Amino acid sequence: MAPVRPEFGPELRRLRTSSGMSLAQLAGKVHCSREYLSKIERGIGTPGDRLARLCDAKLGAGGTLVALLRRPARDSAEEPGSLPATGGSGPWSLHLGTDGAADFTACDPAPRADERVPAVAAKWAVTPHGTPADSTDEALTVFREVYRQCRTLGQCSGPAAVAPMSIAATAALRGLGRGEPSRHRAAALRLAARFAEYTGWMAQEAGDDSSARWWTGQAAGLAEAGGDAEMTAYSLLRRAELALYQDDSMSTVELARAAGAQARDIRTRTLAAQREAQGYALMGNESPCRRALERATEMAEPAEAHDDDLTLGSTHLPDLTAFVTAWCLRELGEAEEAVALLDSGKHSIAPHALRARARHGARLALALADAGDVERACAETVPVVHHAMTTDSTTVRADLRQLRSSLATRRKHPAVRDTLPLIAASLRGNPDTRGGSG
Repeated sequence: MAPVRPEFGPELRRLRTSSGMSLAQLAGKVHCSREYLSKIERGIGTPGDRLARLCDAKLGAGGTLVALLRRPARDSAEEPGSLPATGGSGPWSLHLGTDGAADFTACDPAPRADERVPAVAAKWAVTPHGTPADSTDEALTVFREVYRQCRTLGQCSGPAAVAPMSIAATAALRGLGRGEPSRHRAAALRLAARFAEYTGWMAQEAGDDSSARWWTGQAAGLAEAGGDAEMTAYSLLRRAELALYQDDSMSTVELARAAGAQARDIRTRTLAAQREAQGYALMGNESPCRRALERATEMAEPAEAHDDDLTLGSTHLPDLTAFVTAWCLRELGEAEEAVALLDSGKHSIAPHALRARARHGARLALALADAGDVERACAETVPVVHHAMTTDSTTVRADLRQLRSSLATRRKHPAVRDTLPLIAASLRGNPDTRGGSG
């Protein structure tokens, strides 16, 4: 919950009275008790980010109330984090060189008592050699299929299963690109950039934003070396997404607009407009949010027709435009409209795409809870909980935290009493407390 400026309460009261709305009427619209809303207006109660955005939307404040939330400075660390430690009979390590060389070491799980360090049980050094041009073509074809399969695996398992494959493929392609003719080198580096970008997304899903930023930077560098300028724009878009999940609305808008200005590909420009809309929705600023959504919708048809294994951005939500529009509408307090959009797209998501199903289902459950359909919100939450645990998704858990807070106000409802323990179980062992919704 963000600190609030002292003038928040008086400004809320001024806007409410100017609109001719009573405390009870506003409380009903924002799903809050009249007593607590009165405390907020008197400066003795603190609103959460979500409540502030709803009050802003229902009073037509255009982001005035949201701006009175004093947000903490965001973490600007750029150092990469560490991957989760592996289990097994003994520690393994794999050092990957920039030239494609690799050095694998496995240690004895039970070294003798007089040894200061574990004994090496196995060691294997791999040195790259030249590859004929026709073999490189075949290798790149296989790597493209590996990339597609990595993204498929990432839809039905957690980052711990996907990241080692994606990191190793990035290193192998980077090494392959160093010693090849220009045609093959550029293709290898561009493909390496795609693996690096996806590794960054897995890092974000694992809750490690520092690593996500680092991998995104690696992707941009590899793409530039391979002659793919579009990835540089997309890397700004990835940073905007990280800012969004940190509730940093201003940075989200600024980075999304910079990405849109730099991008040449219509899909990247569409994604940038959508991210910009989400940033404005997070501010509670409806007019620029809707304008950005309109721009995205105008560009979306040719962008969504893009059929390429290397397509940037989500490919498992068939109607990304509807999903983002619903995301924004819910943040702006238009829960019923959000439910209608999300309902229309829920059955088009592939059965294996558990991560996409969890993201979509979490937003639907949140919108249903806001619309007052508690029974159905709880029903939609059950598969979301299971999918979030399967895919180990930090972004979905962020939505589940919001849902827990929303449902907790109706804990006397039988369905809520059954659902809250399920949400708690899905959050156990994941102490990340960041907000975010997308």
